[in-house]
Amino acid sequence: MKLITILVPMFNEGENIKKLYVELEKVTSKIKEYRFGYVFVDDGSIDQSLQAAEELGQEDSKITVIELSRNFGKEIALTAGIDILDCDAVIMIDADLQHPPAYIPTLIQEWEKGFEIVAGRRISIDKQPLLRRLGSFIFYKLINAISTVEIIPQSTDFRLLDRVVIEQLKRFTERNRMVRGIVDWMGFRKTHVDFEAPVRIAGKSVYSYRKLIGLAVNSFTSFSLVPLKIAGYLGLFITSISGFLLLFMTVDRLFWHFGNFTNLSFVLVVNTFFMGVVLVAVGLIALYVGNINTEVVGRPLYLVKRVIGPEGKTNCGKIDGQ
Repeated sequence: MKLITILVPMFNEGENIKKLYVELEKVTSKIKEYRFGYVFVDDGSIDQSLQAAEELGQEDSKITVIELSRNFGKEIALTAGIDILDCDAVIMIDADLQHPPAYIPTLIQEWEKGFEIVAGRRISIDKQPLLRRLGSFIFYKLINAISTVEIIPQSTDFRLLDRVVIEQLKRFTERNRMVRGIVDWMGFRKTHVDFEAPVRIAGKSVYSYRKLIGLAVNSFTSFSLVPLKIAGYLGLFITSISGFLLLFMTVDRLFWHFGNFTNLSFVLVVNTFFMGVVLVAVGLIALYVGNINTEVVGRPLYLVKRVIGPEGKTNCGKIDGQ
């Protein structure tokens, strides 16, 4: 029987872990054609998330828990889970129950049709703040306008990946990453399953506006060079306008005398426009240089503190060196 692993990153989701497990078991126990395993990755939680997952692991040998040494962020937690996988498919799902487990059979059905990537696409979410809906709309419009990779609006990390995608995904080494963006970049046969996200049952969203903005900036600089090119285009535009204005002021002062342009006005025009060019260019270039610096430092993406599972191994792979 083929093995499907359900990968759950968790950060301060102590009130939801056992509820999620119960819902997952209700669904997977009805699917007799496959074996299922669970990998919970604790991303430095400071509540009872790790304890809840460990208790479940003591009761169910299908569960493996990975404890990271600190909070590295959801994208890295997903990566840590993916790196240990040795299964036929993985289903990534959030711990807050806003990715409904009831859609798992639908994901599997699409996979059985030959799709290597089956992505969940959120068509609505209960009680989502207006600002987040607006921000999401703007983000997807911008990223698809400047990126060479199409990122489907409202697509989520709730998705099924075939073994071939898992193995290729392990080859990616960038640190500033958006896993679903990388998966979209990879190609392969892909389809989508629409779902309605329920309201969060317990706890608070770990994605603050600051983190969402950071993820958006990383996405822009990871999947497109257009922001960097904009600096050049803007510099060319400002230089052209300032050159025209400077020429007009010079000719007017010599011949027409329509305006009373002083020497100071000449200096202000030139300095203002060229200072704008420099600031915009330096700011955008700094984003890319920052990413380059992060990549070349060569630190590990994450550090594993413990692997809690049968004999220190998982039912779907193992940590290097274990």
